[in-house]
Amino acid sequence: MSDLEDLLYKYALINAVKHKGTAQIGAVIGSIMSSHAEFRNQAKEVSKLAGQVVGKVNSMDPETQTSELEKRGGLVEKEKKVEQKGLVDLPDVKGEVVLRFAPNPSGPLHIGHARAAVLNNEYVKRYGGKLVLRIEDTDPRRVDPDAYEMIDEDLQWMGVEIDEKIIQSDRLPIYYEYAEKLIEMGAAYMCDCEAGEFKKLKDQSLACPCRDLSVEENLKRWRNMENLDEGEAVLRVKTDIEHKNPAIRDYAIMRIVDAEHPRIGRKYKIYPMMNFSVAVDDHLCGITHVLRGKDHLANSEKQKYLYNYFGWDIPVFIHYGRLKMEDIALSTSKARAGIDEGIYSGWNDPRLGTIRAIAKRGIMKEAIQELMNEIGVKMADSVVSWKKIYGLNRAILEEAANRYFFVWNPEEVIIDDFPQENKEIVKRPLHPDFLDRGYREIPFNGEVYLVKEDLYEGFKEIPIVDDHIVEDTQIDSDILEFAKELEYELADKLFYKAIRLMDALNIIIFRLDYADAEKDYIGVVYNSNFEDAKKVGAQFIHWIPAEYNLKVEVVMPDASVTAGLAEPSCKDLKVNDIVQFERFGFARLDEIVDGKLRFYFAHK
Repeated sequence: MSDLEDLLYKYALINAVKHKGTAQIGAVIGSIMSSHAEFRNQAKEVSKLAGQVVGKVNSMDPETQTSELEKRGGLVEKEKKVEQKGLVDLPDVKGEVVLRFAPNPSGPLHIGHARAAVLNNEYVKRYGGKLVLRIEDTDPRRVDPDAYEMIDEDLQWMGVEIDEKIIQSDRLPIYYEYAEKLIEMGAAYMCDCEAGEFKKLKDQSLACPCRDLSVEENLKRWRNMENLDEGEAVLRVKTDIEHKNPAIRDYAIMRIVDAEHPRIGRKYKIYPMMNFSVAVDDHLCGITHVLRGKDHLANSEKQKYLYNYFGWDIPVFIHYGRLKMEDIALSTSKARAGIDEGIYSGWNDPRLGTIRAIAKRGIMKEAIQELMNEIGVKMADSVVSWKKIYGLNRAILEEAANRYFFVWNPEEVIIDDFPQENKEIVKRPLHPDFLDRGYREIPFNGEVYLVKEDLYEGFKEIPIVDDHIVEDTQIDSDILEFAKELEYELADKLFYKAIRLMDALNIIIFRLDYADAEKDYIGVVYNSNFEDAKKVGAQFIHWIPAEYNLKVEVVMPDASVTAGLAEPSCKDLKVNDIVQFERFGFARLDEIVDGKLRFYFAHK
């Protein structure tokens, strides 16, 4: 039996055992073609032979098929590939682990930065190593002077613990020293070719004329570089001029920037390119592992040239996939443009994906930490949804956040003939699962505010025929009796809605359908029996006392504002408290101005 015939026989037996003794030719051929690429160019032969083999197998009884398959290893189910989640161990750990988080200070950190910051921090905690914060500010035109402080604040909020901090603009003499060493080795050269002309040569794997300058001439030009204008010359490192990736061929490592730096002014005009300063600093700081996006794969290869020239140990490069967030632009430059144009209120605008915007809304750092640990360092791209973040955050806030009443879009309701002796103080727990936290007290005197939608939606019709209410068996008799007391003769239709005001009483709202009605509803009656509320299918809703309440604004994720009233117990809240407004969602108190409370909405 040939190798092909033997394979067909095995796959036919497997298919037959799986399908009650009858193998399918198409399935057997498909198994061969998907698992054995060497037979894909023999399709006709495979198809012809498969028919013969499948016929032979199908002529066997099930017991013989099973016995024959057992001789060939039995029915082995293909193991499903399980995607590894969470934080895998670092490879090649030898001695102390030293990691670094290296943001560019062009603005505050966003959720994309959080991945690198949190994962570096988690690995340091796991291995007991060291985390270096390196501020990469060697492009003066991209530096936001406020970003240095904002980055520190964002890291502190995320719980990232920094062991050492360096700022690259303080280290320019160091980069000059190593640049000169490369020139002295003959590994770098000064290039004054026009950029477009150099690119043409590079793309053809041709060296520019400057590549063959002597070490002495290169040192002379290097030391005169500060007297040149921007764009007149760069320092290049010699790589493989025939490298398959043109970007790696003799890339620039130092250039002239004629711009004022927010920290050091115009003290220097020669600045290192990222791949040079990063390699020097990673070596000098003793970095053992570098976590970075897979968009840095080419940069990692570029930097290896420098490590090899200097004879340095190359750190372990760990590349992970891109992180995208639904409905959020993570571009710092686009966010800045939106702020400058007045589209966004600032870096903490709720529509942005910055760490400070997320924190302002009441998203907890623990949720972000758990999210990043779950994503880990896999090479596949990851899409983060708000739904995922909300789920993680909700699990934290469900226990932490106390409950309160908040009525948005409020409408006042005065309960007819409510006896003042029935006034009471309604007590509700701050948290139903943690009664030891205490209770809120809400005054009730028959005048309340309800959510307008609760008041006007969900009415049921009471049939009227010849100006008489029909005794409808589906409508509670008490409700019908109440209805008969109304002056409904001028109405074409009569409607009612039963509501249970939480922990207070039941109200029944009637509405007449006629053009001259003074208001949308014309009567409110009540009783206080909880069982009656359940019997008539009353809607259980929250409320706010008309006399005692607080004005509230809630800034929503789209930056719109929802105004309303909150129960008086909210006067005890402090800025940064996160609450759950019942039937509305979680929100963080941002400020209190002239007695008005301004919250930022987190999520349901």
